[in-house]
Amino acid sequence: MRRPPTLEDVAAHAGVSRATASRVVNADPRVRETARYAVTAAIAELGYLPNRAARSLVVREPDSVAVLIHEPDERIFADPFFSGMLRGVSQRLADTPLQMVLLMGEPARDAERMERYLRAGHTDGVIVVSAHRGDSLITALTETRLPTVFVGRPLTQDTAFVYVDVDNREGGRIAARRLVERGCRRIGTISGPTDMAAGIDRLQGWHDVLTEAGLPTDAVETGDFTPQGGADAMRRLLAAHPDLDGVFVASDLMATAAMAELQAAGRRIPEDVALVGFDASAAASMTRPPLTTVANPVSEMAVRATELLLQLLGGEEARSEVLPTRLVEGGTA
Repeated sequence: MRRPPTLEDVAAHAGVSRATASRVVNADPRVRETARYAVTAAIAELGYLPNRAARSLVVREPDSVAVLIHEPDERIFADPFFSGMLRGVSQRLADTPLQMVLLMGEPARDAERMERYLRAGHTDGVIVVSAHRGDSLITALTETRLPTVFVGRPLTQDTAFVYVDVDNREGGRIAARRLVERGCRRIGTISGPTDMAAGIDRLQGWHDVLTEAGLPTDAVETGDFTPQGGADAMRRLLAAHPDLDGVFVASDLMATAAMAELQAAGRRIPEDVALVGFDASAAASMTRPPLTTVANPVSEMAVRATELLLQLLGGEEARSEVLPTRLVEGGTA
């Protein structure tokens, strides 16, 4: 069996000193761009993977898995999606020797620190939650070849990444279909972020059904999966389209805030405006009336993502999976 490449191999391949190669691996900014490019290319070509336990000297079993969440702190701690995800990963790892490590940070502020952590080999595998298009950390995962599983379809040209997702497009169709069947004819939507697959796919499902029904598809506002984003988007939607009689909101947190805005504007739900959310989270049962919503199997996705990562860590092949969804009845549509 060919031995794993060492840092010395990387340095020789790139034509730089070992010290320079080490600085690039640790994301030290004090490196010329030409040298950084040469070392990065050598890492990708050789498949070099640094490790805190001197992987080149000993053979050891994996001992940690990082859950990578590249989102603002306030969203991570306020959105039940993330707590459900962490709980699912932790429960699946409970009967293994692996420790879960939470790697989180603000996209604008902490990307370099998080990239340095990944490149330095502090973890054996990664579960990426809430990936955005163009995230620099995806490049680091590609170049280090760390075993990685995404929760949510990644918007990247690298088709080698394994992911677990819910059928977001069908979920958008289910929500829109309920509104059409209810008799709504001016149906708007508050989508998720357009740099995430969940936002794009749920919007596309909504669009599919309205197009099939011959209804206009211009009543669209974009949110960010937060209550404030949902409230702001609902106000914009009402101002632009006061004749709305149905709204699909791409997350329950946004939908509960949108519901409050509708009620503040004097719209009865569902008599004047019918509403469908997405997630079937605890928030959906706390509104009055309870929110009609689309199921998002968060715990199941977390468990399956963890199992797929365990397969990769064990040297096995793993295939991406898309889980089905369904409508959860409430009183808003």
